[in-house]
Amino acid sequence: MQRRPSAHVREGNQDVRDIRTLGFDPDHDTAAVIEALLSRHIAARREEAARSSDRFAEDVIDLLADVVLRGGKRTRPAFLWWGWRGCGGAPHGAGAEAALKVATALELIQGCALIHDDLMDGSLLRRGAPAAHVAFANQHRAAGLRGNPDTFGVSAAILAGDLALVWADDLFETAGLDSRARRAVAPAWQAMRTETIAGQYLDLYGQGTGVDSPEESLRVAYLKSGLYTVERPLHLGAAMAGADPDLIAALRRAGRSAGVAFQLRDDLLGVFGGSGGTGKPAGDDIRDGASTYLVAIALQRARAHGRDEAEGQLRAALGNRDLPAEELRQIQDLLTALGAVAAVEARIGQLTASALTVIDQADLLSPADQRLSALVREVAAPAAG
Repeated sequence: MQRRPSAHVREGNQDVRDIRTLGFDPDHDTAAVIEALLSRHIAARREEAARSSDRFAEDVIDLLADVVLRGGKRTRPAFLWWGWRGCGGAPHGAGAEAALKVATALELIQGCALIHDDLMDGSLLRRGAPAAHVAFANQHRAAGLRGNPDTFGVSAAILAGDLALVWADDLFETAGLDSRARRAVAPAWQAMRTETIAGQYLDLYGQGTGVDSPEESLRVAYLKSGLYTVERPLHLGAAMAGADPDLIAALRRAGRSAGVAFQLRDDLLGVFGGSGGTGKPAGDDIRDGASTYLVAIALQRARAHGRDEAEGQLRAALGNRDLPAEELRQIQDLLTALGAVAAVEARIGQLTASALTVIDQADLLSPADQRLSALVREVAAPAAG
């Protein structure tokens, strides 16, 4: 099967020696800078890979490029960039270029997480297109290859996710950090990768055990997504800029609260939102049996009020991949009636307020203080529409 190289990766190997040559100002359009850097990094790596195997480049790298470059708000790089700027990092120059490349590496870690998460959850869609393991299975069928297409899709998706993680490390290693910055950020970078995988495993384990403790669900949310979405990006940016330990600690506290608020919002969208908000169909978290804070609160309240039938109905729906749309609507109504939705909204509000207070009180340079506050509100806000 022959495929044309993805439009995302046709630019070839272009060394970015000055961010201004990209045509964007990172202070005014961080996402555009990250998009350009990500495209060029993938293009360079694709060119290298194609020397060994056109098949690998066309099948795996082009699909990985589509996953990483199709949509996404570049939230993690934005938190890193404004952590850098707020702690005295320059908008241009060698330090800024290194910071932006590390920020770009975060998007490759996100790509790995998306591919593997969809695989573990059995999700069919991501950002309005087939999830990676489904796309690989479709490639297998279209090419008329021998063997089981779904098994092929699973194996190929594992490889694509691993490749994204490897490339993230490559980009971090070649970002151009000076010796001081490297010493400051290396421990956080190393810890972040382990934390993220630990969170994914605990989420997977929770689906098997049916964890229904609200506090345990919050811990999983923090490890799985909250840490590497907000707290660690802020930590990395501040450390690269040479911030003192007290300021780094303050930003980490703000990031911890905002990151958990982000995951709680994502949990609500995973039940009530559509593919426009999450890139996945509404109800996927119920069908996956995800042990979210929303579900844990609902189960806790059902038990507390002696609503055995409601608890049984919710438990029966969790993990039911064939849950009909009408029964999903009943579960949505049940979560609302039990007060679980209101409780999650209240918790999001508390966490957001806490993060904003810390940012307001931190000694951050302008305009980073305003931009970080806006980012916190954005990650915690309901999806538009």
